[in-house]
Amino acid sequence: MDEPILRNLNSCTTLANGVKMPWLGLGTAGSWTPHHKSSEGTARLWSDKDVPEAVSAALDIGYRHIDTAAFYRNEEAVGRAIASHPVDREEVFITTKVWNDDIAAGPDTTRDAAEASLKQLGIEMVDLLLLHWPVPGWHKAWQVLEELYRQGRARTIGVSNFDKGHLKELLELEEIAPMINQVEFHPYLQQPELFQYCRKHGIQHQGWSPLMVGNIGDVKEIVQIAEVHDKTPAQVAIRWALQNGSVTIPKSSKRHRIEENADVFDFELNAEEMRIINELDRNQRIGPDPQTFPDNWS
Repeated sequence: MDEPILRNLNSCTTLANGVKMPWLGLGTAGSWTPHHKSSEGTARLWSDKDVPEAVSAALDIGYRHIDTAAFYRNEEAVGRAIASHPVDREEVFITTKVWNDDIAAGPDTTRDAAEASLKQLGIEMVDLLLLHWPVPGWHKAWQVLEELYRQGRARTIGVSNFDKGHLKELLELEEIAPMINQVEFHPYLQQPELFQYCRKHGIQHQGWSPLMVGNIGDVKEIVQIAEVHDKTPAQVAIRWALQNGSVTIPKSSKRHRIEENADVFDFELNAEEMRIINELDRNQRIGPDPQTFPDNWS
């Protein structure tokens, strides 16, 4: 895979089916509530007002990639913000995800959940549709995503939080390979074997929680590199992910932070700085482990 071209917020990676996806997007995930089978009662990160304001601010700044999910319970607000903004819908890459309950309940429920997400977003076709976690039932759920892809309801399809074993199983059994694998990815959790497996099989790697839920400023090596470039630790972490070839979706509800996170295209980390950050890997997770989460969930 060639080095990513990172000129500005319009810079895109080309997925396996030829669809272009912006390297940098806005994440809208809420705070994680571990081992809850249902999304009922889970905490939201933002209020109903914050979500459309954040999405609108991102679009004003130049973002053209917005990530949401049924589990976040903000699809309607995200869709409303995009629809009310002057930017053309066709210019915005929208991702959503099918939640675990709807994966486990069987193909009909998976299909209904995907259609419900489209309705909530107010769109006929989503740019990327993901299975949120590899919970029991994901094989049949993937076949539903294949159907929706063929029907033109999703421009691209993929998975989230799948490890190498899950991907290997999927590639051996199913007709269409996932175009994306969205996983936790930051300096303390890099999973290089998984990253290389995705690259080898033409699956675009995408990282969530690139700023380690705001703790990136506690990593002294990142702080030191940031000082050299007159940048923030968050900007260095985002730039590191992008230069590694990972699509990244930092989240914030504050306009100045959303703007700051996008200001990463006027500098470049050199080979030594990349090496220093690459060597910070501790295999330290913020979110659940895909190997144990499905068992705890069920």
